[in-house]
Amino acid sequence: MADSDNNNGLVYLLAGFGLGALLGAAAGLLFAPKSGNETREQLGGKIKELKGKANEWVAEQRARRSHESVEEIGA
Repeated sequence: MADSDNNNGLVYLLAGFGLGALLGAAAGLLFAPKSGNETREQLGGKIKELKGKANEWVAEQRARRSHESVEEIGA
């Protein structure tokens, strides 16, 4: 029973951190000294950059798993 309570507490703690991060990011965007258009362009660029990095990582992981599977079959 105590383990369940500890897990629930951890979940609530992490949820609180996540909510705080989202609220902080929203406040930062609202009070940013840049115009809305500049902010949107900057965010769009960052999102495209992150999406590209994520796609590269996924491709690397797929290639790695494929290579590992071939090695297991050949071994």
